[in-house]
Amino acid sequence: MTQPHAPIPYGEHDFDHEDSNRSGNPHFADVLDVRLKRRRLLQGGIGLAVGLGLLGSAGALAAPGKPAFPGRRSPLGFTAVPVGRGDDIIVPPEYTFSVILPWGEPIAGRYPPYRDGGLNSGAEQEQQVGMHHDGMHFFPLRGDALHRSSAGLLVMNHEYIDALALHPDGPVTRNGIRDADQVRKEIAAHGVSVVELRRRGTEWVTVRGRYNRRVTGATPMTIAGPARGHAKLRTRHSPEGTATRGTLNNCAHGFTPWRTYLTCEENWAGYFVNRGERPREHSRYGVATGSGRYRWETVETRFDATPHGDDPALDFRNEPNHFGWIVEIDPFDAGSIPVKRTALGRFAHEGLVFSQPRPGERLAAYMGDDSQNEYIYKYVSRESYTPGRAPGTLLDDGTLYVARFHDDGHGEWLALDLDDPTFAAAAREAGVAFADQGDVLINTRLAADIAGGTPMDRPEWGAVDPNTGAVYFTLTNNSARSPDRVDEANPRGPNPYGHIIRFDEQAGRSDATAFTWDLFLLSGTAEDSLGPDLQPLDDDNIHASPDGLWFDHNGLLWIQTDMSGSQLGSGPFGNNQMLVANPATGELKRFLVGPNGCEVTGVVSTPDGRTLFVNIQHPGEGGGSGWPGNRLKPRSATVVVTRRDGGIVGT
Repeated sequence: MTQPHAPIPYGEHDFDHEDSNRSGNPHFADVLDVRLKRRRLLQGGIGLAVGLGLLGSAGALAAPGKPAFPGRRSPLGFTAVPVGRGDDIIVPPEYTFSVILPWGEPIAGRYPPYRDGGLNSGAEQEQQVGMHHDGMHFFPLRGDALHRSSAGLLVMNHEYIDALALHPDGPVTRNGIRDADQVRKEIAAHGVSVVELRRRGTEWVTVRGRYNRRVTGATPMTIAGPARGHAKLRTRHSPEGTATRGTLNNCAHGFTPWRTYLTCEENWAGYFVNRGERPREHSRYGVATGSGRYRWETVETRFDATPHGDDPALDFRNEPNHFGWIVEIDPFDAGSIPVKRTALGRFAHEGLVFSQPRPGERLAAYMGDDSQNEYIYKYVSRESYTPGRAPGTLLDDGTLYVARFHDDGHGEWLALDLDDPTFAAAAREAGVAFADQGDVLINTRLAADIAGGTPMDRPEWGAVDPNTGAVYFTLTNNSARSPDRVDEANPRGPNPYGHIIRFDEQAGRSDATAFTWDLFLLSGTAEDSLGPDLQPLDDDNIHASPDGLWFDHNGLLWIQTDMSGSQLGSGPFGNNQMLVANPATGELKRFLVGPNGCEVTGVVSTPDGRTLFVNIQHPGEGGGSGWPGNRLKPRSATVVVTRRDGGIVGT
């Protein structure tokens, strides 16, 4: 997901998304190269030597005797919007939109009004919608069917901040020390917003109710799971290693069958600095050695992870180990304490998507590590799922796996568990010692290296098809793939455009340890792409850097893009966009284009499918935008999209 593409004002190295994987494990590019050579069938007329086997047929993913993609067969019922470079939202002519919940809107406490130009204080920001909206979910309030789609809680992430927009004149530093209230404001602009919304006529309005809440980079939290109380989590704040403060760099999200929200900590490592000895749990994740991304360590000592003695309980050397987790939040209890679920692993979490929950079966959750040459993971609970129950053990007691992809279209899930003989033997052979399972999870990336996971091209959002159970992942791009891997079957080295992968679990079981895989589409230009229909992309759907991914209740797949740099500024794709795919028919159309400089990220609908919420992040990044409404400072916000005839969105 996005981090600032313009130069960072504090001079530190921006580690986000870079390749820190030195495992030597075979890359997905190598797997794909062999796969294509085996199944090569050239697609004529586009000058691209890409095997049709790359995308496969629907039947390639179907279990024996099971229809490949039952469900929707009707075409997408809207006019595709063109590529655009304007400073506003473009939707199909059959649709209309409005804007709600911009950064700075008051939602809690004393409800301090937003003051244009970044004039609000840190204390006020703690009561206002955070900055740079990202993943989100709509939780309907209980009631009849009509009420469930006209009132609910919209819960959303706030990934990072743009200090130039957040403050009137940008970040202030005096004698090497950041302004204390600016730091408080920046920490408060991160995290999560919980907002009660109600539909009044054709508009959605904020309710000043008991559910509204800000969870920020300073909110008290507890730690659960195998790493709770671990020696590597002991700090001056929590000598027992059981409590922490705040959640940072909240990217995509998840939601549980028991109606709680999961926020995912992505590129958290750059917030900290360690100028001393670097343990493996710092170096493999990229904790800075010079200064933190925003230099918060000059004001708040917990962001300085430099050891200052022999006892970790006397400093904050282990504070970075408190981040990189998935955090569970109860949106219906504003006084509840968020919980960091360590059994789900520690890495640059993009998001989490559950398998279809079935009573009496174990629950599975799929996750991507959004950096170049990192991995796709799966967690399987030890206990079975029972509707109406929400035991913490479902997310605290289970097995974490990493994916290995084989070139014959099969794959396997490799356990990252000291009780697994294969993993324990691999660790011994690699000469790597883990003190216990908590140590494995704190060092999830290292564990995946040892197990032999397949490095991927920046795994981002996942989605599960409600009709088939197939799991989809966006692989946004990878500038680290070398040109010497290029041949007529695998022409991208590096991979600037990205693609979407999908896989089916063996026998349709989410707790299976084997799967089959193929690619759903190759993003790119009309000359360098293939769509779900096995045809080159065209004016209705060319795009690059797929990122956000979500299936609606009808089985339509919504795809959001995160282009940056020259690809965004001068390429053929225009501004970032959102497309809709029908996997049953192979149809793909562009549905929405965002304003200048933005990323389109986060999408969810009301249960009746008639209202779609879409997040617009960092409009005007790099300049050239006052969206929405020509303000002094551009503001991330949520767009509400509806059909003019009141029908179901996407049809």
